[in-house]
Amino acid sequence: MALRYKVDVIQLLKDSGYSTYTIRKEKLIIENMLQKLRNNQMVSWATLDTICRLTHSQPGDILEYVPDEDEK
Repeated sequence: MALRYKVDVIQLLKDSGYSTYTIRKEKLIIENMLQKLRNNQMVSWATLDTICRLTHSQPGDILEYVPDEDEK
């Protein structure tokens, strides 16, 4: 996939005051999406929206487009 994370999203959430415990307890992001974030896998647009809201970020602050080798 040509999209990848520019930052450690879990750390970004922690820096914004949201530990994974708090996120799970308040049901801000579902567990399987947290697991995907831990494994550097892409999450749903709804989850990305939540991350941007919680961290006061734009999607471009979190994601970047990197062309695949065959696209270069």
